[in-house]
Amino acid sequence: MQGQNPRRTHADMTPAVNLTAAHGPGAVRSRKPAYVDLLPPCNAACPAGENIQAWLALAQAGRHREAWEALVRDNPLPAVHGRVCYHPCETACNRGELDGAVSIHAVERFLGDSAIAEGWTPAVTAAESGKKVLVVGAGPSGLSAAYHLARLGHSVEIQEAGPVAGGMLHFGIPAYRLPRDVLAAEVARIERMGVTIRLNRKVDDLLAAKTAGGFDAVFVAIGAHVSRHADIPARDAAKMLDAVSYLHDVSVGDAPLLGRRVVIYGGGNTAMDAARTARRLGAEEAVIVYRRDRAHMPAHDFEADEADAEGVKFRWLTTIKDFAGQSLTIERMELDDKGRPVPTGEFETLQADSVVLALGQETDSGFLRAVPGIAFKSDGTVMVGPDMMTGAAGIFAGGDMVPSERTVTIAVGHGKKAARNVDAWLRGQVREEPAKHRVADFALLNVPVFFDVKPGEQGMLEGAERLDGFSEIVGGLSEAAAQREAQRCLSCGNCFECDQCFAACPEQAIRKLGRGRGYSVDNAICTGCAVCFEQCPCHAIEMMADEGVRP
Repeated sequence: MQGQNPRRTHADMTPAVNLTAAHGPGAVRSRKPAYVDLLPPCNAACPAGENIQAWLALAQAGRHREAWEALVRDNPLPAVHGRVCYHPCETACNRGELDGAVSIHAVERFLGDSAIAEGWTPAVTAAESGKKVLVVGAGPSGLSAAYHLARLGHSVEIQEAGPVAGGMLHFGIPAYRLPRDVLAAEVARIERMGVTIRLNRKVDDLLAAKTAGGFDAVFVAIGAHVSRHADIPARDAAKMLDAVSYLHDVSVGDAPLLGRRVVIYGGGNTAMDAARTARRLGAEEAVIVYRRDRAHMPAHDFEADEADAEGVKFRWLTTIKDFAGQSLTIERMELDDKGRPVPTGEFETLQADSVVLALGQETDSGFLRAVPGIAFKSDGTVMVGPDMMTGAAGIFAGGDMVPSERTVTIAVGHGKKAARNVDAWLRGQVREEPAKHRVADFALLNVPVFFDVKPGEQGMLEGAERLDGFSEIVGGLSEAAAQREAQRCLSCGNCFECDQCFAACPEQAIRKLGRGRGYSVDNAICTGCAVCFEQCPCHAIEMMADEGVRP
């Protein structure tokens, strides 16, 4: 499939040149071309703030170590993210308007896996600051903060209440999505950079822990590990479990006996994981009961699709009213004109050996209430400022315990942001976020010809094979496939030196500055004809008002 892009033509532009004047020096010019750097939509959408376009450019050139180095400047867990991130970057990718978004997560996974195989570790080049920082919690946000603080020259210690690092990465995400050896390898890399992780070290008194360790600042990221409960009459409480505890027990090899028929109450990603795990533990029936319909479920579509492929059943628009013995009473719901579920008074009975509640999680932040200045919302989350600092000087917080959407990538982004603000605070400075460039959306691009090149596909186990244990179900890309996938990037808003402007200029006003340095415009001979602008496929050139209009 190929064709001309009709969206942008010279006729659509304010005339850049007096067409009655001869081309060349002396022409009347109202506009002149200028090279610009816009923000690619993938970068703009990444909660971890990755410079995706930059590392894709290196990956497509086969410079994998450099690509990984560029990636981990922002995200220390690429092998993890390549597996568990819901990749909003791909939803935003302009290539999706053509033949399918670039499979960014698959290339990220390839680079992360390559780093594990090769033993790559980022160099810490910053001078030692002499400052010590305590990180409470070894989940994704805590690990990210510790990593970035170490790279900034600080001494970092993580104190983790659990027996292993990873937080919900380890205890909340099943191994078929995130193999434990992959997580352990990326944690070990952070330790190799000088970060100390102390396990089985629960912090109950934050100020005492800060003083005892001589820490200059603290970042708290304990996550949300407390399940929300529903007011459901149950005659046998032993048969009702919460999803967080259930997934935790499975992860440590202490799986509960669920029986043949399991009902999971909830419609989020945790509910999908709970149902799919139940199938792997031998449940013949795993049924998700959710009070709204699929279009309004909080789980991502692909999670529901994968659960369906593994035999999980769904009862949309239903809610649980009572659980007695093996009889589960459910009520049918309907959505009002605002999409809210309302009861109908129509009931039926399901048979279930056990019920797993997957209704969301809350953070157990009570131990912070003794710290003067820290404020809380009604759900227990901790209030922080734009710099991620709480109302107590030098105490920062992030991840699931602050008000925000709860995803691994957002938590990692919080860790990076907090680390940079902790660094500034320790140095007596106030960090200012740099202004962002304008996003290069699809309407700005001028892709003259494109070929229908679908995204590379990752291999996946068939439904029946998946249920035979907790082996990873999604495969990675080969080196050749990863490089090919990276080459599908359109380099939106940034010059990739394709030479189209250089070849198109009728006055030879474009000067090549050498590989990696781009081009310049010789204004002495440029007529402002805009041909270079029209030929640039990625909108790395804009026509600017010429303040020095020639007479």
